[in-house]
Amino acid sequence: MLRFGSSAADMHEFLNEDVFVSRLKLLIIMASAYLKEYPLGSFRKKAVIRNAHQIVREMTEWQGYIHHHRNNIDVDDEMDFDHVFFQRVKLLAVMAKAFAEDNPMGHYRKKALEENLERLCEDITFNWHPYGKEFLQVA
Repeated sequence: MLRFGSSAADMHEFLNEDVFVSRLKLLIIMASAYLKEYPLGSFRKKAVIRNAHQIVREMTEWQGYIHHHRNNIDVDDEMDFDHVFFQRVKLLAVMAKAFAEDNPMGHYRKKALEENLERLCEDITFNWHPYGKEFLQVA
């Protein structure tokens, strides 16, 4: 039997930042699916909206924690994101909520969404382009 995933040596306790980045990756994938014009049913739209709200809430808490404990944080152990990164995440959440609520997204808004996704993916080193079904196989 083939085993996929991280080795035991790479495992660590799940931290708040892990949940935040996982939610951010999910929102990036959902926005990418929207840009590729995959169908968004009512369940997916609700999931996008809930995820967008949750990510902004977690981000606000995380920003407050980082700001309050800035001098005590070891930069090597923590993910160090700047103010611009958090603004990009907020923009992604607003845009995701907008397309999930069927607000009009013209050419320029879609282009801005795509550019924002590319910059966020550079910041978290995440490849959001699904090239084939291998990307979607999870179990």
